Amino acid sequence: LGVPSRMNVGQVLETHLGWACKKLGLTVATPIFDGIPEKNIQEYLRQAELPETGKTQLVDGCTGEAFFQQVVVGYMYMLKLNHLVTGKIHARAVGPYSLITQQPLGGKAQYGGQRFGEMEVWALEAYGAAYTLQEILTVKSDDVSGRTKIYENLVKGDNSLQASTPQSFNVLMKEMQSLCLDVRVLGEDVL
Repeated sequence: LGVPSRMNVGQVLETHLGWACKKLGLTVATPIFDGIPEKNIQEYLRQAELPETGKTQLVDGCTGEAFFQQVVVGYMYMLKLNHLVTGKIHARAVGPYSLITQQPLGGKAQYGGQRFGEMEVWALEAYGAAYTLQEILTVKSDDVSGRTKIYENLVKGDNSLQASTPQSFNVLMKEMQSLCLDVRVLGEDVL
């Protein structure tokens, strides 16, 4: 699943070539976008007396039984990525908002907020955290009037949440109206 979804088939071919070259005692360097052809890799595997598929049968160490399918094994070049916490850490209390959606901007460079994506929403839904979701998806996101109300409530020492219509709903409504659909809100607030 990891290789096809990321479209890095070259990594698998590199693993095959690495296995054959390790067995033959060779060192190979290929250009990144014009690498060694697959038939040459199969020839190296043949010379090393390895299966041309680059796969082998592995055995479960606990049960001693062979796995259902053969598995790709081999050697590949590893490179340390220079990602350190000191370069990643970022926090924001209040900052800039998008003019159209009224949502916090994204990214450390723009002093943006932390994105709470679709899968994170699903996780909170699974836990039944309805109030947390309401807060995250309204006043902490694009509910402009709710954002003001919650600030005033916190200053007064009141912990109540009064969410109203998120700006993203208004943007969606305007997009639908631009498609000549007659969309109207039949009340003060959607929530």
